[in-house]
Amino acid sequence: MRLLVTGAAGLLGRELLRTGGHEVIPAYHSQVVAGGVQLDVRRRDAVRDVIRSVRPDGIIHTAYKQDDWRTTAHGAVNVALEADDARLVFVSSDAVFGPREAAYTENELPCPITPYGAAKAAAETAIRAVMPGAVIARTSLIIGSDGHSEEEQRVRRLAAGEPGVFYTGNIRCPVHVSDLASALLELLVSEVIGVTHVAGPEALSRFDLGRLIAIRDGLDPQTLPSAPGTPSDIRLDSRGTQDVLKTRLRPASEFLLS
Repeated sequence: MRLLVTGAAGLLGRELLRTGGHEVIPAYHSQVVAGGVQLDVRRRDAVRDVIRSVRPDGIIHTAYKQDDWRTTAHGAVNVALEADDARLVFVSSDAVFGPREAAYTENELPCPITPYGAAKAAAETAIRAVMPGAVIARTSLIIGSDGHSEEEQRVRRLAAGEPGVFYTGNIRCPVHVSDLASALLELLVSEVIGVTHVAGPEALSRFDLGRLIAIRDGLDPQTLPSAPGTPSDIRLDSRGTQDVLKTRLRPASEFLLS
């Protein structure tokens, strides 16, 4: 399969390039990726030109910018509008939901409380209307193995004494970037359509996650500052999606400490 990966300079994009198995063409915005094509997803004409040039069989759209509606929402819609016959997997987020005690299943509608969550929710809604055969893959905090994820970098900064705090009331379902990439590639070639949840099976507070990362990296977890923060419990129930995957979505305590 000829596969176009947007956001190829990011953590997930780089992992998709490494995973292999397809002829992968990376698309990047500002940080150059070798062998890739420059793409500003905010411009529909640019998206059209790249897709016509690459002629992909599949597209995994990972590009986003948390504080930019045009990139996160309009960019995703532009890709869907110009995808033609390519199979589209759109990477969405648990930010499309607000906090509650019960986990969210795949069939639940978005209820965002942040601008970023609203942008992802808007993209989901438009893609489902424009391209009902697409896959929408909601995920959670993405953790790597080499310290390049946002959470890993934050642990190192705070362990070194920089200002900041980890909140014990902020709960998510972290996923390893290699598990996520493998699952997305599986979904790409599957018969699955619609909303999927691709997050880890273990819910952890940002503080507990930070402590696990610190232990893995040989840092003292006792140095990490914590505070309750505003309660924000957003959990994705990924069991329905896991049932159709060969890739096992590992709990964070396993992939960080094993």
